[in-house]
Amino acid sequence: MTKFIPLILFTVFTNFASQIMLKKGMTSLGQMELSVETWVSTAFAVIFNPWVFLGLIMMVISMGSHLAVLSRVEISFAYPFLGLSFVLITMWGYFVLGESMNMWRVAGVALICAGVALVARSA
Repeated sequence: MTKFIPLILFTVFTNFASQIMLKKGMTSLGQMELSVETWVSTAFAVIFNPWVFLGLIMMVISMGSHLAVLSRVEISFAYPFLGLSFVLITMWGYFVLGESMNMWRVAGVALICAGVALVARSA
């Protein structure tokens, strides 16, 4: 199973990239207001935002990669690695976007890393 870790990590990184692109696109649009009057124009603005569009494409690539992984390894081995996406996104939020970080988030990230390491060793 360990020979598929590069493919699993590709899934993790494409998932991470999709979330970053979606965040960039939605941030560029500003805070959305959903109402009966504005839902159509808001939907078009979201759908036709290049970053959102690229993020959705990256998400499809990530899902395709994940399906390829699932066809080759046990789900109990592959799925925990997706937790690394949370780690990468949390780090991106803190270091690039200047989001706040507290001890609870640090502890959560550390637990995710420890869990993934344990799963990786189990193969």
